[in-house]
Amino acid sequence: MRDSAAWVWSRVPVRAWFASLALGVFGLVAIGMELQHLLRLSPCPLCIFQRLLYLLIGGLALGGVLWPVLRPLWCGLIGALAAGGVAVAGYQTWMQAYPHLAPECSFVDPNAIERLVDWLGMEWPSLFLATGFCTSREWEMFGLSMANWSLLIFAGIVGYVLLLARRR
Repeated sequence: MRDSAAWVWSRVPVRAWFASLALGVFGLVAIGMELQHLLRLSPCPLCIFQRLLYLLIGGLALGGVLWPVLRPLWCGLIGALAAGGVAVAGYQTWMQAYPHLAPECSFVDPNAIERLVDWLGMEWPSLFLATGFCTSREWEMFGLSMANWSLLIFAGIVGYVLLLARRR
């Protein structure tokens, strides 16, 4: 079994790995936006920032499709963005677990993330407008909120690019 996995790993072109990552994260954004529309969810500033990180990761993965020889650069940048996503989603997960301890987004002076999200929301409201609260758990699947799922997905992306970076 191990030999067949190694064979597949070594035979699939680097471009295909980057393309699958790009399709995956763009698909996640599309699903998130559709859920937002169908279920009338209100994304918070941290949700929108995570959406932005997914889009940036997808754009860098497309860079890997176009210029696979720069694989270490793409993997490093994607890994750094995904690690940032782990931190943001982890913080939001903590906020949702302990809402009584968490300072709510937008109730104090806006930080850099909130200012960026506000600006993006004014420029592209259909994609980036934040209208919800960061401690809210409006949607759950298998007992996990969207922030919990995002934390797992960002961690998976980190692992994915670590494996891709080690590929010969």
